[in-house]
Amino acid sequence: MEKVFKKPLIVFAVLSGVLASIFFLFPINLFDGVYVVDNGLQHYTRDINLSLSNFVGIGIEGMEELGIVDFYLKPQGYIIAAIMIFGIPGLFAYRMYLKVTNKPEEK
Repeated sequence: MEKVFKKPLIVFAVLSGVLASIFFLFPINLFDGVYVVDNGLQHYTRDINLSLSNFVGIGIEGMEELGIVDFYLKPQGYIIAAIMIFGIPGLFAYRMYLKVTNKPEEK
């Protein structure tokens, strides 16, 4: 386990993969998005928090009955997703890199 933390790119890749799989497999509504509703009489958009799992088909059962024809992320949603999936693991990997490079060599 100690050797894994000495390679920041591996830490970044593993942590990004874990976070991405969590956000794409579980319906966690964290990201700013928009529903487009069209029920025949009305056509409107509604701001709502979306889950990234909606984009892979998890958690969208029943949307057609509600008249939801489309959904997408707003720019804030894309930024939050990028920060959560790449930013936090990047900071953690950078911290590991600094810890490894600033460590005095053992003799």
